[in-house]
Parts: sequence; structure tokens; C-alpha cells
Amino acid sequence: MCSVKGKGDCRRTVPGGFASAALGVSVCRTRCFRLPHSGETPCGAGLEGGRSPSVNDIDLAMILERISILNYKNLEQVELAFSPKLNCFFGQNGMGKTNLLDAVYYLSFCKSAGNPIDSQNILHEADFFMIQGFYRAADGTPEEVYCGMKRRQKKQFKRNKKEYTRLSDHIGFIPLVMVSPADAELIAGGSDGRRRFMDVVISQYDKEYLDALIRYNKALVQRNVLLKSEQPVEEELFLVWEEMMAQAGEVVYRKREAFIREFIPIFQSFYSFISQDREKVSLAYQSHATRGPLLDLLRESRERDRIMGYSLRGIHKDELEMLLGDFPIKKEGSQGQNKTYLVALKLAQFDFLKRTAGTVPLLLLDDLFDKLDARRVEQIVKLVSGDGFGQIFITDTNRGHLDRILQGVGGDYKIFRVEEGRVAEAAGVEGGEHETA
Repeated sequence: MCSVKGKGDCRRTVPGGFASAALGVSVCRTRCFRLPHSGETPCGAGLEGGRSPSVNDIDLAMILERISILNYKNLEQVELAFSPKLNCFFGQNGMGKTNLLDAVYYLSFCKSAGNPIDSQNILHEADFFMIQGFYRAADGTPEEVYCGMKRRQKKQFKRNKKEYTRLSDHIGFIPLVMVSPADAELIAGGSDGRRRFMDVVISQYDKEYLDALIRYNKALVQRNVLLKSEQPVEEELFLVWEEMMAQAGEVVYRKREAFIREFIPIFQSFYSFISQDREKVSLAYQSHATRGPLLDLLRESRERDRIMGYSLRGIHKDELEMLLGDFPIKKEGSQGQNKTYLVALKLAQFDFLKRTAGTVPLLLLDDLFDKLDARRVEQIVKLVSGDGFGQIFITDTNRGHLDRILQGVGGDYKIFRVEEGRVAEAAGVEGGEHETA
């Protein structure tokens, strides 16, 4: 497999407006930010179509003003009003902090970040769950997103009380990036998780990509059914699905390649800033599509595929190699380096969507500081205390970490205590609390 690999030295840069106030960064014409005297900015190679929203465009943000939750995981009944800037949740492990962020995630992606089986997300002994979010667009337009599901019934997903015909039509309406402990599987797990990482980013700004990915997966399933058949199958049937796989797969490959080429320098600059230039990192995209036309590869591989009973070649086998120096971080990285790598990936994802989607994503930071030393925590605090973000939701078991962030953002924040599925809003850093669930 050939690869697209980042080779530029993007160290000492801070992209996309992060920490612009705290760090005194400057900006080039392509909106790549840099520290004073830091040299070249990490300007990417550019995406297809030259998508580059203006500075005014990237200041647009969708704000989640209120959320209503019933019977979602361990959250029996929650009604919360949020700050448009920073919302902090603290409490011991297993109390419901992650479930609260997952409910916000659900409203963007029509599914849970942790458990794709919807019926298993219903509170034990309850018959249904409901999540309702009340948003305000940058132009002041109110938006209502609703999801509800009863056991043994199909879930409903609505925008402004109108049900979606296809859930995929909702993806990208509310851009969102989530950093969580589950991200460790990006490094430790199989290639499917790394493909999903690319899919989640690109699908939020490119509908053609999402449609092609859906078509490819549908054709892949049908081709695999034919490969498993114990009866003779006419070649014409194979060609129908192989042509669909090839056509859709070429679109997916082309857009993944373009995305990774522009994403690499953004990711490298975030890692460099957090680690204070202690290590170099990169990504390498590998695909069968670099060997030639996908249709030819599928035809050539058909007989071997029939022996195996599934498709051995195609973009469903793509890999995103994660490198620390010149070696896989999976083998070389410490816990702190791995966590830094993952945080940098997700912050770069945020910055990339901010540039390409024309709006500022919501940012969910779950247990962000675990496994990081004080020096790297300090660098992340500088980033999230800057003015390059929209609305942030952050959880931690350590109230001290949250207090350090709050000192840098001024008075526009809210603090919530989470305990056994109940949420209490703090009236102030030194004030009392009142229950909201």
C-alpha cells in the first residue's frame, strides 16, 4: 500500500485561532495562526473545491441553550440551561457525567458515542428515552432537535417538530467534536476505528462523501452475500455491486486523501504546542485504491474472495497509520504521549471543521486531563482558555482542574455537580447549589 504522509516541520505553531488572546498569535491570509517568530505557518495543501470560509464565517456558532433528558442511561430526568461559553461537570466516576455529554453527542449524530444499540440506552425498567435540545443559531434563529425511542419501536428524530426521512440528512447540522477516554481505541484498536475517525470528520461538512460511503457499504454487504453463496452466481450480479463499490469507493478515497493531506499539519502543530516540541508525530493514509482502479482490483480478487467468503480489497480496508517519530505510536508511545496524541487529533478535528463547515463546532471534553503530566495539562489549559472556541462542555473528577480553566475564561461559565444521575448547578465558585434534576 502507498501512503500520503506528512513530512513538513510544523512545530511551534498554533492553528485556527486557539489561544489567540493568551498567546499573542498572528494570522496569515489562509487563517493559519502562529506564535511570534515561529517561522512558517502550517498551511495545508487544500481540499477539493478550495473550501476556505471567511473569518466572519468561522465565527458562526450553534449554541445549545437548554437540554431536556428523560430515561437516558442513568439520567432519569434532567433539565438544564447552559452557558454559551463554558459548562463544567464534576463528580466521581460512574455518576453520569459522560452520559450527559453523550446525550449532547446524540443530538448531533443521531446515536450514542459509546453504545450504538439504542434500546440498551434506555434507563433500566423504563419504557422509553427522550432527549430534546434547544439551540440558537448565530443569526438568532431558534432550533429544536428531538429524539425519542420506545422499546421495540423505531426511534424518532425530529428538527423543529418535523421528522427526518433519512437520519443522514441531519449529520453536519450541528458540528461537534468529542474527546473521551474511549478515544484510546484509535491507537490500540483495529483499523475500523481509525476509518471511523475520518468518516466522522468528513461527513460533517461533505454530504457527497456521506452518500458515497453509504452506497459503498450497501454494495459491500450485497457483494459479500454473493461471495458466501453456495450456489453458482452469475457474473452480471457481481458486476452490479462491484461497479457500485468502485464508483462510490473512488469518491471516498479521493476525499479521505484530500482531508488527510490538509489535516496533518494542523494536527502536528497542536501536538507540538501541547508537548512543547518534545516529540514529532505524523499520520499516513494507506489504501488499496492507490494500486489502480478499484473495479479492476475487485474483479482480480473475486476468486480469492469467494474462497474467503468476504471482500479482501476495497476502501473498507483503508488504514490511517499513527506515527510517533518514524514508528507506530501503538508500539512506542507512553500513556502521556498517547493521550497527547489523541487530544491533538481531536483539537485538530475541531479546528478543521471550524475552517471547512463554516461554523464553530460544539466541543465535548470528557475526563480530559487523565494520564497527562502537569506540564501538558498547563498547555491544554492555555488552549481551552483562549477565544478560539465556541461552546464547551467539560467533565473531570478533579474540581481543581476545572477551577484553573475557569480562572482564564472570566465570568461566562456554569458549573454542575453530577451524582448518581442527578445534576446540581453551582451558583458560583464559592456559592451554594440547587438541584436541576
